[in-house]
Amino acid sequence: MPDLVLQLGSFQFQRQEVPESLPFGGEQALAVHRLVGGTKQVDAMGAFAGPIEWSGWLLGQNALSRARELDRLRVAGNSLLLQWSELAFSVVVRNFRADFQRFYQIPYRISIEVVSDLTNFAGGQSNSSDDSLITGDLTTASGLMSSISDTTLNGLFGTMQTAINGVSSFANAAQSTLNSVLQPIAAFRTQAQTLIANVNNTMVNVTTLGGILPNNPISTQVAKITGQIVAAQQLPVLVQLDRVVGRMQANVGSIYQSAKQVTVAGGNLMNMAAKEYGDAMAWTGIAKANPQLGGDPQLTGIQTVTVPPSKDSVGGLLNS
Repeated sequence: MPDLVLQLGSFQFQRQEVPESLPFGGEQALAVHRLVGGTKQVDAMGAFAGPIEWSGWLLGQNALSRARELDRLRVAGNSLLLQWSELAFSVVVRNFRADFQRFYQIPYRISIEVVSDLTNFAGGQSNSSDDSLITGDLTTASGLMSSISDTTLNGLFGTMQTAINGVSSFANAAQSTLNSVLQPIAAFRTQAQTLIANVNNTMVNVTTLGGILPNNPISTQVAKITGQIVAAQQLPVLVQLDRVVGRMQANVGSIYQSAKQVTVAGGNLMNMAAKEYGDAMAWTGIAKANPQLGGDPQLTGIQTVTVPPSKDSVGGLLNS
């Protein structure tokens, strides 16, 4: 058995493909406000993960095909799960370079842009269930929303909250149910990121210290300063809010992507559950993830069945 398993999406690195070291970490983004009298106000905007880069060798008869497979991940530009040891990240392949020496000997270098750190969340080694992680982040986001007064964002949060609370089990939810959660999350993040950009513009649109210009009406300057103070207070909250909801999006998305699609001609869900989970009674979880089957364990004709990554421990055929 290898002493390190490195997985990028569906691609598992093998032998010399695995690097000797894997860097990770990043920076804490800080907003530094220089105030009159030589004092500073420093707001922590959130921890942002830096890129992850490594190199290795693709060796053997399938070296070229594996190089092309990695390059297809770069071309697709999709969000992938990068995982090794107890670390997990939602990532996009930024750069992949392969140096063709022989069809069986191709050194490579890859650069990964980290979307979010999922360690102890989606894909990580956590003792918490998918449901508790997602609802926990929803509770955190709800607390942050209490200091945001944007009507549109509040409305989108309510829609997102309703969609999430309507799922009894994320691990066993139908793909259509997960998609109905991902859509309002994406809409919420779009509005949150728009607000972040607007608040940033308000903060940087200062022509002199404090924004006060000579010969301008005092009331106008007071309004400008007030707007800048409110922006300075809201920006860290909005950034943190976007990161928390982004983590929920990655968690739900990882469940959506990890479900297996099995095409069968006849058969029944009990046999499928026994094969997939080692427990025939877990067929109800497969039934919940496939509402088109109508709760019938018997399969007729050619069917494409969604198999959740983990078995349902609740039982019954309650709505997902």
